[in-house]
Amino acid sequence: MLKFRKATLRSASVLLSPAAAQPRACLSTGPQQKHTTFYEFRTYCIRPDQNASFLKLTNDKIHLRTAHSELIGYWSVEYGGLNQVFHIWKYDSFSQRAAVRAALAQDPSWISDYISKAIPMLTSQHNEVTYLVPWSRLQGPPQEGGAYELVSFLMRPGGPAVWGDAFQAAVTSHDAPGYGKLVGAFHNEFGLLNRVHALWWFESADQRAEVRHKAHTDARVVAAVRNSVVHLDSQENKLMFPCSFSPLK
Repeated sequence: MLKFRKATLRSASVLLSPAAAQPRACLSTGPQQKHTTFYEFRTYCIRPDQNASFLKLTNDKIHLRTAHSELIGYWSVEYGGLNQVFHIWKYDSFSQRAAVRAALAQDPSWISDYISKAIPMLTSQHNEVTYLVPWSRLQGPPQEGGAYELVSFLMRPGGPAVWGDAFQAAVTSHDAPGYGKLVGAFHNEFGLLNRVHALWWFESADQRAEVRHKAHTDARVVAAVRNSVVHLDSQENKLMFPCSFSPLK
């Protein structure tokens, strides 16, 4: 009986040892972020009677802001939001952004010549922190001018491990000759979670409408979209035109 008990205890100790531990399930919801560069999306709502004044002030004084960090693009929203501007800022790290914000708070020209005048013109401000998805890179348009569309998707919880491949297939099916140009695909780090964005460029708003109709009859696009929408909760879009001072035009 004693020998049996010792043998049983030895067996239990082996089972509980780290070497004998069973493999743990991976809890990752998608590809791990391998770089620190992120993009801050900012949306400002402007008082209707101040829209033109705000855009002129920003055009005249944007250099005070770009002296501190890199502006990717600045757009005026035409459809999908009235009296709005949307802009993207690039940062190498969260510590860099914190340093930029601290420097702006101590910049007398920024405070007196721009921000003190701009804030009363706004009704709200909203931001999101995003990363480029692993399979996308930021690309400029083939030519200046044209129209940009920001399409934002709120996916069902589960992360890219659940819906990443379907989302990629749906987006890249449109990034083909005869369609729009994908500028970048992003996913949220802060803001609404499970939210992803595709930023597109078109020659014009009319070309975007033509592409939209074409996609409805393209079996390849339709199949990819159908596989993706089963993971989708909601979506929204904005048609935007670049401001004269926007790096992306």
